[in-house]
Amino acid sequence: MVQTEKLSFGYTRTQRLFEKLDISLLPGNIYGLLGKNGAGKTTLLRIIAGLTFPRSGSCTVFGNESSHRLPGVLQDIYMIPEEYSLPPIRIGTYVSLNAPFYGRFDHEKLKWLLEEFQLTSNNKLHQLSYGQKKKFLLAFGLSTNARLLLMDEPTNGLDIPSKSQFRRVIAASLTEEQILVISTHQVRDLENLIDPIIIIDEGEIIFNQSLDSITTHLTFEPVKEGVRALYAEEGFSGYSGILPNTSGKTTRLDMELLFNGVVSNAKEINQVFEN
Repeated sequence: MVQTEKLSFGYTRTQRLFEKLDISLLPGNIYGLLGKNGAGKTTLLRIIAGLTFPRSGSCTVFGNESSHRLPGVLQDIYMIPEEYSLPPIRIGTYVSLNAPFYGRFDHEKLKWLLEEFQLTSNNKLHQLSYGQKKKFLLAFGLSTNARLLLMDEPTNGLDIPSKSQFRRVIAASLTEEQILVISTHQVRDLENLIDPIIIIDEGEIIFNQSLDSITTHLTFEPVKEGVRALYAEEGFSGYSGILPNTSGKTTRLDMELLFNGVVSNAKEINQVFEN
């Protein structure tokens, strides 16, 4: 379990990015941490990983303060940052040097994932494309079997087939003991994968709901201009809107519409879940 309580953080004495932030992350879930660039997603992941320390409050990972960076906890955390550099060595060498830090590293899983991504242990990391490097980091991260996986904009640099492959591999690789948090602003890339959905804006959690709760309380459907909706936006075929689900029918969740709606009208949308 990952839990923050009254977490506060700022990069300067006067700035407050987070102010008394509370959140709980439970095993068996693939959390989607959605937000615009600069909303605080990366900083929150770094605090959870123990790479950045809170100004006040607490962040615990499996019962231990993340800022303490205990070896027994760190071997259960793997983070793929948005920006990274890899050494000019072969994949096999990288694995032999880094796999021992993870007590449950699965070399057979890594072999399968490398084959899935059309990589080999002889590939030189510095000669791979940006997308291939992302695939390698994903393969290595999943092979650690770490109980907490943090991924910051993991689909950046992947083409459309690779994004589909990413979703398939994630769904096939995780266990009920693991927590995966995927931070992104490209919400369509993660449709049919993430659950629950957490939306962060200007350092605040403004939405946190499971897919089942969302489709139970809200509908996503075409609306006529002038119809009262929680949120509506114009597309090529007219207006699409978010409305309270008063009929009990389930509609397909439009994640991009939900994200835009919550950022624009979080108060009214959240009130639907409270009533």
